[in-house]
Amino acid sequence: MTSPGGVPGAGVPAAAFAEPTRRVGPGWITGVILVNVGINAAFFGPLQVLLAQQAQSFDAANKEAVLALATGFGAAVSLVANPIAGAFSDRTTSALGRRVPWVLGGALLAFAALLLLAGAPTIAVMVAAWCLVQAGCNGAYAAVTAGIPDRVPALQRGQVGGLAAMGQTVGIVFGAVLANLAGGFVLGYIYCAVFLLLSVVMFLVKGRDVPLDPALRPPFAWGRFLKSFYISPRRHPDFGWAWLTRFLVNLGNNLFTLYLFFFLQDAVGHPDPAAGVLLLTGIYALMVIVTAVIGGPWSDRIDRRKPFVIASAATIATASILVALWQTWPTALVAAAVLGAGFGMFLAVDFALLTQVLPSAADRGKDLGVINIANSSPQVFAPLVAAPVVLYLGGYTALFVLAAVIGLLGAVFVVKIKGVR
Repeated sequence: MTSPGGVPGAGVPAAAFAEPTRRVGPGWITGVILVNVGINAAFFGPLQVLLAQQAQSFDAANKEAVLALATGFGAAVSLVANPIAGAFSDRTTSALGRRVPWVLGGALLAFAALLLLAGAPTIAVMVAAWCLVQAGCNGAYAAVTAGIPDRVPALQRGQVGGLAAMGQTVGIVFGAVLANLAGGFVLGYIYCAVFLLLSVVMFLVKGRDVPLDPALRPPFAWGRFLKSFYISPRRHPDFGWAWLTRFLVNLGNNLFTLYLFFFLQDAVGHPDPAAGVLLLTGIYALMVIVTAVIGGPWSDRIDRRKPFVIASAATIATASILVALWQTWPTALVAAAVLGAGFGMFLAVDFALLTQVLPSAADRGKDLGVINIANSSPQVFAPLVAAPVVLYLGGYTALFVLAAVIGLLGAVFVVKIKGVR
């Protein structure tokens, strides 16, 4: 049979690349959830607490610059590591399948890098080790994400996508808990490293897929490999519109959350903005979990994706409008709940939609890695957009209005997708 992944003349066994039809069970789903919890704990424990503590220990006077150096290089690594790891996992011919080796290898790399971070003797080693953590975690994340369209039938992807989004959110919160329980960055890195390694065990047991026959793998050439990361929106318009939608909605979400501390301090006049951010984050995370778990299966049951994505993008925009018009603490509490409700449903249903517009069944890992750029790049663009708006173009009111407009554009462009209802 001919490869649906566009490999000319290659015979592909039906079980390798064919659209899955058999529902996955609780063990496999639990493995995916736990990997997402572990990866996000390993990301966000350092990002929220540990890297800042370590930067201060190296150079208290210039701690902000040290932290920016580490996170900036790490973000650059994440932008390329995810699609590259996904592409190589597509070509992997291990007896364990295509995805399991990359989940294991990525977790081991991140584990070793977190331990290196714990004992880093210089700023240079700290930055290099954090880049390795990003590479390892992104490699594991690319593989486990590609495993969903590999194994999960289309009408179960909303459910699994919602549970994976729940795992991501729990991981973010749990990473902060681990970092704070440790009482210092050395033990914090060790806790995150050990937890990450434990989190992949279930997937290693349950996550095996059909191995790719080496004889059916196309020859490798660097030029063709690098060109494959450009996916023509003209040839694959649904994929292009879906990528743009995810980018815009994530950018709107990042613009909302970027200056939350300063917004509470300067515009709302909260007496303890750090505690305020913590409470708002908790409300947001709770609502993300609730709506991701509810929204994903709901979209499966009625076999519709676009109405949910449009509604979730509009809900996210509503949260921004609320704080743009009423800059008070009670409004901030309501807006955090509204933002979480919208973003949770978006994470679950938009992921399911994306898996249904991938250009090639043989390149799922690479294509989802390209999608991840739409998740990561707004973290780079948001500060570049937000700073001049807040300082020179209307302050927080203008920032939140802009976030709402960008989010609504995401809702509008979903309509352009033709291959999914």
